[in-house]
Amino acid sequence: MMNRFPAFLHAQINPMRRSLLCALLTVTSLSTPALAATPAIPNKTPKLVVVLVVDGLPNEQVLRYRHQFGEGGFKRLMEKGAWFGNAHQAHGVTLTAVGHSAVLTGAYPYQHGVIGNNWVDPQTLTSVYCTEDARYTYLGADTKPGDGTSPANLKVSTLGDELRYATGNQAKVITVSGKDRGAILLAGKTGTAYMLMKKTGAFSSSTYYMDQHPAWHTAFHASKPQDRFYGKQWAPLLDLSAYQTDADDDVVAPPNTNSSQRFPYTYDSKSGKPDAEYYEKLFTGPYVDEMTLDFAVAAMAGEHLGRNPHGVPDMLGVSLSSHDYVNHTWGPESKMSHDHLQRLDRLLAKFLSHVDKEVGLDNTLVVLTADHGFANVPEFSRVLKRDANRLDGSKLFTALNQHLQEKWGVEKLVRKWSQPYFFLDYAAAESKGISRLDLENAAARFVLQQEGVAHTFTRTQFETGAVPASRVSQLMQRAWHRQLSGDITVVPKPFWYFGNRPEGTSHGSPYTYDTNVPLMMMGSQWFKSGAYGHYAEVVDIAPTLAFLLRIRPPAASEGRVLTEALK
Repeated sequence: MMNRFPAFLHAQINPMRRSLLCALLTVTSLSTPALAATPAIPNKTPKLVVVLVVDGLPNEQVLRYRHQFGEGGFKRLMEKGAWFGNAHQAHGVTLTAVGHSAVLTGAYPYQHGVIGNNWVDPQTLTSVYCTEDARYTYLGADTKPGDGTSPANLKVSTLGDELRYATGNQAKVITVSGKDRGAILLAGKTGTAYMLMKKTGAFSSSTYYMDQHPAWHTAFHASKPQDRFYGKQWAPLLDLSAYQTDADDDVVAPPNTNSSQRFPYTYDSKSGKPDAEYYEKLFTGPYVDEMTLDFAVAAMAGEHLGRNPHGVPDMLGVSLSSHDYVNHTWGPESKMSHDHLQRLDRLLAKFLSHVDKEVGLDNTLVVLTADHGFANVPEFSRVLKRDANRLDGSKLFTALNQHLQEKWGVEKLVRKWSQPYFFLDYAAAESKGISRLDLENAAARFVLQQEGVAHTFTRTQFETGAVPASRVSQLMQRAWHRQLSGDITVVPKPFWYFGNRPEGTSHGSPYTYDTNVPLMMMGSQWFKSGAYGHYAEVVDIAPTLAFLLRIRPPAASEGRVLTEALK
């Protein structure tokens, strides 16, 4: 394979693509469609591109509960569209901001620069939030230091940016999410993002995008639609027999913990009226997703999406935040998560029917994916005889510093911990005659010996490409950014995750339960319907859509065009 990258980048990213290409060439039954001649681009271009990202949806939940879906949501996408069941967020730090950045940039973190939801500035050791930008404020809402207001930390272009460029800014790109990072990182540099304010329950944009909200936004909020759920309960949608294979509530929602609340879940507050406490409660359950899709419908109408007077495609990005909150609280094996997915399915059906009515699904490209999957709650994993637990990075930080001090007599050779990285004090070590390599190796060896740790990697290994030829190491290297990431990278064992809360679960690993996410692409003019077992990545979405839109792919895109699914 021709080396198209500088040595460092070639070492960092090419080994996995080389190994995948070799596998594709070897397994003929899988390789033929992927390596076949590129199909002709259909003459018809879409009027609208809809990109749906379900925050925290592992593909296994789609498989496990698909028989209970209604006709118009997930089932429509799976039966009328191309459904890739072996699709992955193909980087090792599977967090919300990282996954959202991959969707429309087609790039891995080592290029797009969003290496976590938060990270540490290696120079100042201060915390950086992925979409923070002190130059801008929310419109009509309080803005605190570190709030997400702009895409300044995203270092590359998105599909929406390229669509705007190709059409002379005539195409509209609108995104909406319960989370600021969900909207901002889909919108790119030139789209317009709206996010839900937890204090007011209203969707707002920021001064990065506009000076004031448009009239349709004001009209949408005039009746305070966020207050209509006050006092409502979230109870099971289906007959109780439908949940009989789910985890026992006593395991995933043990008494006397923050996760102990079970069905029915009531949305209210101590004040007895809608307030910030109530609005924040809404995130854990189906109602924020309902609000998000309602706002997306209002944006379609207000911005005339899909009816662009210049005859160019528009783009609508919708990130649905609540499944992530539900899974963090009770785990993907819980009846609460099960029920939430069924409710989301019905909401998607209603939304897609609206798109069909207003624009026509035959005129629309629809993509659905997720930013990451989820680990099971450790207590549930242990019921299944797995070695599972939580790994406290802060305790590792203290133990590592103590070990290095005992070894060399130098205090605080580890400057900071920020999942999954330790930052070393090379200058202090060198002043005592300790080489960079010796410090890295001593730190990596010690951490590797700790309970719950599966792998460690050093800065030198990543900079030189001297990592083992394994999927884990390749995914972790893709996630590592030379200027931003730490000096020692730590990977927990399977079914372990970084966290110190005594209940609930999380994500962030390179294991398949965190990387394998749904990937569905629908549009009868462009995609062949069916289930595809081909290996695919979320970074393949942007180049595939760019191909169909006849525009250049985003600048750092490394995905492939999913030609096997194209008509």
